[in-house]
Parts: sequence; C-alpha cells; structure tokens
Amino acid sequence: MTRMSAVAAIFAAATALVNPAAAGTELTMYYPIAVGGKLTEVVDGIVAKFEDQNPDIKVNAIYAGNYDDTRIKSLAALEAGEPAQLAVMFSIDAYDLIEQDLVVPFDDLVDGTEEDAWLNSFYPALMANGKIEGKTWGVPFQRSTIVAYYNKDMFRAAGLDPDKAPATWEELVSMGKALTSQEHHGLMIPSTGYPYWMFQALAIQNGKEVMSDDGVTTYFDDAAVVDTLEFWKSLSQEHGIMPEGTVEWGTLRQAFLEGKTAMMWHSTGNLTAVKNNAEFDFGVAKLPGNVRLGSPTGGGNFYVFKNSTAEEKDAALELIKFMTAPEQAAEWSIATGYMGVSPAAYETETLKAYTAGFPPALVARDQLQHAVAEFSTFETARVRDGLNAAIQSALTGEKTAEQALGEAQAAAERLLRAYK
Repeated sequence: MTRMSAVAAIFAAATALVNPAAAGTELTMYYPIAVGGKLTEVVDGIVAKFEDQNPDIKVNAIYAGNYDDTRIKSLAALEAGEPAQLAVMFSIDAYDLIEQDLVVPFDDLVDGTEEDAWLNSFYPALMANGKIEGKTWGVPFQRSTIVAYYNKDMFRAAGLDPDKAPATWEELVSMGKALTSQEHHGLMIPSTGYPYWMFQALAIQNGKEVMSDDGVTTYFDDAAVVDTLEFWKSLSQEHGIMPEGTVEWGTLRQAFLEGKTAMMWHSTGNLTAVKNNAEFDFGVAKLPGNVRLGSPTGGGNFYVFKNSTAEEKDAALELIKFMTAPEQAAEWSIATGYMGVSPAAYETETLKAYTAGFPPALVARDQLQHAVAEFSTFETARVRDGLNAAIQSALTGEKTAEQALGEAQAAAERLLRAYK
C-alpha cells in the first residue's frame, strides 16, 4: 500500500467513526393488518416514499395479523433479541407496555418547539389512550370510531327515509323491525373479535363508562352496564331484529355487502372497502344514543421500543412524524377509511376535496365530540378477555347478564388488586 492510499484508508475509517449515520440506520416496524382494503400496499407505499426522502434510513415492515398477533409477535421478537424499534399496536396496550418497561414516552424523544407542536397536533380524543400519568406513550395512526353503516335501498323499500339513520335506541328497534324480513336482518352488531368494544359503545350510550381513567377500576356489574347487556340481547331475543347468538366480526362486512343485514355497526376502517364494493346505495351515521350519544375510539398507536439505540429512536421518530403528517394522514384516510388523526389532515386540499364528494368520510371524525377512550386497564388483555366471555355467554343464553358481568367484575378486581 502506498503512503497516500494508507492515509486515505485512515481518513475513511476516521470519517466512518465520527459519522456513523452515513452507514445508515435500519428499522424494523411491526404492523397490524386487521380490517379493510389492501392495507399492506398502502403502508408499503408510505414507507417507500419515506425511504426516498430519507435514504439513510431503511424500514422493514413486518405485517403481523391482528392487533393481538402484532403485540405477541413484536414482544416475542424483543424477548428473543431480534431487532424491533417500533410498532403500531392497540392504543389500549399502553398500560401493559409501560408496566413491562418496554416503551419510551414520546416526551423523551421530541426536541424543540417544532416537535413539541407536532406531538400536540392530534385530536385530543385520539390521544386519551396514549396519555398516562402526564406522559405520552402512544401516538395515533390507524384510528377509528365505531360507525353505523346502512343500506339506503333497503330503507327505501321499507318506507323509511334513506337519509335518516336511527338516532336513538328506540328508533334503532322500530326501524330495525321495519327492515327485518325473511331474507335479511334489520341489524347486526358483531360480538366476536372485539365484543368489549361494541359493548363499551352501548354502555356509553346508556350513560355509563365501564372503566375508570386510572387503569385500576372497572364497573362491569353496575346496574346501567347490566341493563346495557340485556338491551343488546333483547335485539335478538325480544325484538327479533338481529340473529340469535353471536355475530362474527370477520365476516360481517361481507354479510352487509351481500344484503344479509340492512344495518351494521363496524369500524370506520372498513369504509373504503364498503365504498369500493357495495353494489347498492349506502349511508354512514353516528351511533344512536339512549342517555347520550357515544362511541369509544379504537385502533392502533405508534410505540417506540425502549431497547433500541439513540440513533434508532431518532430514526423511528422521523418515520412516525412522516406517517402522521397531514398529507400522509389524508392519503391514508382516503385509502382505508380510518380517520385523519389531526385537524390539519382535514385542512389539506386532498382530504377536503375527497370529503366534499364523499361526506360519509367525515362521520367518524365528527363523532369524536361524543367519543371516549377505548377500554383499557392494567392487565388489559386478561381483563378484556373476561369481559368478552361474559358478553358472549349472555348473548348465547348460557348465563344471565347479571351473572356473567358479576363474574367478570370479580375476576377483574382480582387481577387489578395489585395495581391499586
């Protein structure tokens, strides 16, 4: 080696040491594909655009199934020492992720006025599940509320106003009866997959929350909550507008598209898929109320894992900022039906033009004024599983609503006792 080439080699090595970013940063992001359209292609497109603008950052997106699958697989990867710097997981996973010391608060990642403004730019209702004890642990991305989809053609055939969905429980029952025939049901509310989510919506509408905001208290056996489950069961047993037993979450959208039900309650994340596939005139409305209107928020938040380098955390924050920026959020909302997560997203020309031509895309956002945080506690998965089982056992007639919810409350109290 000549003296000049030796000097060049030493200089190159020194440059690599003082400027490691030149070698690039690689991120592994776990992502749930749970409902609606070709989400994989949409996410891949956003990631590709980010990589074009940030050539020093490589993003490996791992599509892990539903939200529970994503949590299990990403945490298993961390346990096995495999790379994972960020994930979109249930907004309701925050308590458990904090308890296991797996994630870092965004307050520790943002730096400066501009990033502080970004962190405060999201809809407050969508931040409720991610803000715990004064810190922000999750940032909203794939977010939703439950909305009511209805077949306007069936409304017309039943002599109902196709532009007026039920606004109260009383109207839900009366209109559901007018819409029920031998060929189809008037209403379907899913009771598998995420029954607690639908139940929380009904309980809110009946004037009662099912949990406190401190993660340690549930109200499953409250009289209003028991009454809520009895009402849900009455929709099939007494009023005959819903199928008896359980209604499948995963096949309900197709049942609606095939004309097996005139109305369904489902995530706004299904909106684009319904829009693209419905062969009939359909509408979207806020959920009806009894004591009040209401829906829980739903969906996934971004989390940054603690076990990553400072460079990886910085790169993860850049990716999250990019994916939640107004233009990206607008395009994401149009492609999927999920909400734009900030008011600024709805001020983009892209989303303003889209919603002007397709007003149903505004329903989930407008419902945020009546929304509450999705059900979440410490030991969330186990507490939620107990509630899910109670709901299903009552709907199938295995137990009374009072018995089922009383048992779920007792189990929740045992699980949460240590956290009080």
